[in-house]
Amino acid sequence: MKKIAPVLVVFLFSFFCCRGNACIVCGHNKKMTSQDKSMFEQKLDSSLSYIEGVSGKEGIKRCVVLKNGKCVFAGDESETVQKIWSCTKSFTSTVLGLLIAEEKCSLDDKVCNYLPELKECYPEITFRHLVTMTSGYRATGDEPRGNYSHGPSYTPCRPSPAPLFAPGNDFMYWDSAMNLLALALTKVAKESIENIFLEKIAAPIGICGKKWKWENWTVSDGIKINGGAGNNNWGISISAKEFAKFGQLMLQKGNWDGKQILPAEWIKEATSPQVKNIIPENDTPYGFCWWTDACLQDAPRRTFMSKGFNNNKCIVIPKWDMVIVRLGLDGNIEDKEWNHFFEIMGSAF
Repeated sequence: MKKIAPVLVVFLFSFFCCRGNACIVCGHNKKMTSQDKSMFEQKLDSSLSYIEGVSGKEGIKRCVVLKNGKCVFAGDESETVQKIWSCTKSFTSTVLGLLIAEEKCSLDDKVCNYLPELKECYPEITFRHLVTMTSGYRATGDEPRGNYSHGPSYTPCRPSPAPLFAPGNDFMYWDSAMNLLALALTKVAKESIENIFLEKIAAPIGICGKKWKWENWTVSDGIKINGGAGNNNWGISISAKEFAKFGQLMLQKGNWDGKQILPAEWIKEATSPQVKNIIPENDTPYGFCWWTDACLQDAPRRTFMSKGFNNNKCIVIPKWDMVIVRLGLDGNIEDKEWNHFFEIMGSAF
C-alpha cells in the first residue's frame, strides 16, 4: 500500500469554487493552530492510507475531505463525474424538504392525492412513509433480479396489488418507493426535481453544471421524471468535489454565504433517526434518506452519511466540522472499516 504524499494534505483555498477565488464557505472563522494542524495532517494521512488499502482498485482517487469549510485532501480523480447510485436518495429527500418549506406539501400528506393510481391499493401512504422506507410500497416487476432484491422494477410507479406490508408497520429499504416519491414530487411541483435542485441548491452553492446530472427514466406531460433512488441508471452522476459542496451545505445546516437556502430544522430531522418515531420497536438508524450515527459507532455523535453501491459515501461530521466524500466504481468498504478510520482520526481532536 503506497503512502499518501504529505503534499496532498494541504489547504486549497480556491479548489472548490466554480468561479472566482472565494473559499468554498464564507463566514468560517475557526482556525487550526500550528500544533493542531500538524496532528490533523498526520492523522488524516494515516486514516486515508488505511481507507485506500480497503477500498478497491480506485482507492481514494475520487476522495475529497473538507475541514472548516476548506479542502484538505483531494484525490487525483476528484473531478471525475460518475454515478453515485443510492446516494441519489439524499438528493431526492432534499427536494421534498424544499417543497415542504414552500408549503406545497407536507410530510403527512397522502401521496394518492397527487398520484390517483395509488388510491386502490395504497391509499394511506404518506410522504413520511416513502422518505423513511416504511411505506410497504411494491411496484409491478419488483421481483428480485439475482442479488438485487430491494425494489428493482423497471416500472416503479405501476403499483403491485400485493404490498410488502401496511404503511408504518415495518422498515424495508426499497428503490421503487423512492422512484415513486420522485414522481409524486414532480406532480407536486409541476416541474422536474432536477430543475428544483438546480435552482434552489446546486446553483446557489456553486455545484458546476458540467460536473453533475440527474437522469430521468420517463417523461410525463412533457416533464422529465428523474430517478429518485439511483437504480437502473436513473440517478445522479456527480464528481466528488461537487458532492462535497452538498455535504458542506448539510454541515452548515442549510446556510450558504449567509443565506438560508435549506431549512435547518429539515436538516436536523433528515439526519436524525426517524424510523423509531413511526415504529417504536424498530431502531433502524435511518432518517429522511440519510443514515445516522448509529451506523458508525466510532464516529462522533450526530455524524450522518449518504451511501450508495460501490463504496460511494458522503460522510458529514459536525463535531469535527468535516465532510468526507469517497466515490468509486468497485468494492465495498464495510462500516467496521470506516469505524477504524474514525478511531485513527479521532486522536487528532
